[in-house]
Amino acid sequence: MLPEIGHFALILAFVAACAQAPVLLAGGRIGEADAALFGRRAAILIFALTGAAFFILMYAYAISDFSVFNVFQNSHTAKPFIYKLTGTWGNHEGSMLLWALVLALFSAMLAWQGRAVPTTLHRLTLGVQSLVIAAFLAFILFTSNPFERFIPAPSDGEGLNPLLQDPGLAIHPPFLYLGYVGFSIPFSFAVAALIRGQADAVWARLVRPWALAAWTFLTIGIGLGSWWAYYELGWGGWWAWDPVENASFMPWLAGVALIHSIRVVERRDALKGWAVLLAIMTFSLSLVGTFLVRSGILTSVHTFAVDPTRGVFILMILAAAIGGSLTLYAFRAGSLSATGSFSAVSREGALVVNNVLLVAACAIVFVGTFYPLFIDVLSGEKISVGAPYFNLVFTPIAGLALLLAAAATLMAWKKASLNAVALRLRYAAIAALAAAVIVLAIAEREKVAGAIALALVVWLAIGALTDIAGRVKLFRAPLGQSLARLAGLPRAAWGAALAHFGIALFALGASGISIWKTEEILLMNIGDSVTVAGYEVTLKNVEQLTGPNYVAELGQFEAVKGGRTLALDAERRFYPVRQMQTTEAGIRARATGDLYISFSENASGAGWPVRILFHPLVGCLWWGMAITAFGGAMAMTDRGRKPARARAPSRAQARRRSQDMPAGAKTAQA
Repeated sequence: MLPEIGHFALILAFVAACAQAPVLLAGGRIGEADAALFGRRAAILIFALTGAAFFILMYAYAISDFSVFNVFQNSHTAKPFIYKLTGTWGNHEGSMLLWALVLALFSAMLAWQGRAVPTTLHRLTLGVQSLVIAAFLAFILFTSNPFERFIPAPSDGEGLNPLLQDPGLAIHPPFLYLGYVGFSIPFSFAVAALIRGQADAVWARLVRPWALAAWTFLTIGIGLGSWWAYYELGWGGWWAWDPVENASFMPWLAGVALIHSIRVVERRDALKGWAVLLAIMTFSLSLVGTFLVRSGILTSVHTFAVDPTRGVFILMILAAAIGGSLTLYAFRAGSLSATGSFSAVSREGALVVNNVLLVAACAIVFVGTFYPLFIDVLSGEKISVGAPYFNLVFTPIAGLALLLAAAATLMAWKKASLNAVALRLRYAAIAALAAAVIVLAIAEREKVAGAIALALVVWLAIGALTDIAGRVKLFRAPLGQSLARLAGLPRAAWGAALAHFGIALFALGASGISIWKTEEILLMNIGDSVTVAGYEVTLKNVEQLTGPNYVAELGQFEAVKGGRTLALDAERRFYPVRQMQTTEAGIRARATGDLYISFSENASGAGWPVRILFHPLVGCLWWGMAITAFGGAMAMTDRGRKPARARAPSRAQARRRSQDMPAGAKTAQA
């Protein structure tokens, strides 16, 4: 009975969204106050109904109700309980229900924020959001029903993909969806601004925390996904320029550009049309990623859908959302006239160049991701675009963006002095040059690439610290005064500095694992040793283990360097229900880098295939992503400066004005 209640709750939510949209979008004709009240209540009702449906599906997983076809396909009685719960979104139908739940959550939060938003803007934004919710609820009900019954119910299920039975990947999708779906709010605000013909500082101040929240969640989601790929898949990498990875990276890049452009709108009342276009583009790329993953045109651990009907339905949603919003933009963008002006040499000018570089980088990733798919559709030819293309084309653009980021934060608004900026960055330049010289002197491989990478990292990191030091007048004011200014810095300033510093740290880790890694692949028997990056690694023993729903071979390794001994265990697991193997790498993390070991089945009897790697500075990847996300979260909590408003004159001012006013004017005023 419960699954039927869940299905009925989704139907009611869809009906409520279909009723909510026209009332809100036509609210000016039926009364702003009544339409706004109805819209807020409908948004909360839709969230309650969608949440009820989601938790009913989760309960079906918890009790192993195999009469629900979705549970039968993706669960098993022997599976650990935590993965029964997370299996709720480890499949197509459940993941789309989670997507709809997050959409409804953000809409309910927007409805709750109603009193802080101008009535017309709030009504239109919530109306656009309700259209998006209705579209995805329709997709679930008509093509991806998670409550479909399987009668008679089997005694057991088919189990969940073993690669998804992992803590990292269990929590990765919710954060990723919070990022993807979070950008729907800036999208709805952008469409509402086009309908109104107005995007001002108030609009930017309202959109900025939503954009920062979505970008922060997306950063965490991408970080968790790359961390899972690093320790779980056994190949020793963290990023492969896989199309599904790129699907999340494209809105992340566009989101960075959006956040910076919104700042210009808020501070200088400029770049309005561009900011609105970026808001549309960012969510559109999130939808493109959804199509890529859910259409069935790709096959990976991230993809679930193989029914072409689903792909066509998502393509229709994509066409309506992107085509409709861009058509509206074409007709209404001219109404978003800017009043602010700025010099080419200014923070605004630097942010414009920053936006151009980010959009170019996003376009490079888009072409590399979709070009093979277009060729396949047009000619049937199978081609792949891999790391060589992205490293050759994307890396220089990213390097230029990092180079500019340090300077942009030190430039004044409206008009800046290049000499003043250069003077403030002199220490960053000296440190970057010193880092490059050191790398050229001691690095054994890829000297030039490593020197450039490390110079950029040092430049950006010290540039971020220089910004904070300048704001508190470090060494230019008494220490107590500097500390007081430090405590009083806006959270947005802290957030920007932390995000830039985190990206620099991330770039350091990416450089270490890409340029200076050491790798050895060989067959090893018990007692064999090999030297990798100064570590003498020995295979000490291989044991057979039995887990809750798998059997495993455990390889016990010992690594000795400088008199210190490290023990590492690597596993090869086999899941009988799914007839699949997975790898659990043995990793020992140190400040200088990770020693990484994975091993495979001894099928030939000649030994176990073992991959041993040393990844210098790889820990900076995860710390960098964490600091970047923390910076985004800190900036999100800063509400910014309220736009200037005309103040009502005081009584004394009104009295003086009245006394100075001619008699005729007084009579007219009366």
